[in-house]
Amino acid sequence: MNDLRLLIDTNIIMDYVANREPFAEYAEKIIEMCIKKEIRGYISTHTITNLYYILRKELSVKDRKDLLWKLCGIFTLVDIDSAKLTSALQNDNVTDLEDCLQDECAKELLCDYIVTRNIKHFKNSAVEAIEPHDFLEKVTHESE
Repeated sequence: MNDLRLLIDTNIIMDYVANREPFAEYAEKIIEMCIKKEIRGYISTHTITNLYYILRKELSVKDRKDLLWKLCGIFTLVDIDSAKLTSALQNDNVTDLEDCLQDECAKELLCDYIVTRNIKHFKNSAVEAIEPHDFLEKVTHESE
């Protein structure tokens, strides 16, 4: 199972950080699997900047930086470069630029899945999107 490569979407990290119910439990399990190196977890660098902005009302600058630093220790970061940005901007099949950039990152890494709660935003992505509970169910059945 530790050969599985997952790009973790921003909403999954937010479920974990903000303890958003009923999603936090699934996010926590996936993140624990990444911490334990049972799976390879990746996040894009724009996830870090998005989280910094999203959490501005809940956390101080220091607390946000500390949290994001910890996430950088758990996940491998994937840069958004000009090639990914250009490809995303030229992709007429996707209306959400951020999600398209997530797909570009996952594609470059040869990820098995993009774990997200917004799978409808990834219906045209090169890498299959999967919801957290479906992913956990799948790996549970495969390990039996």
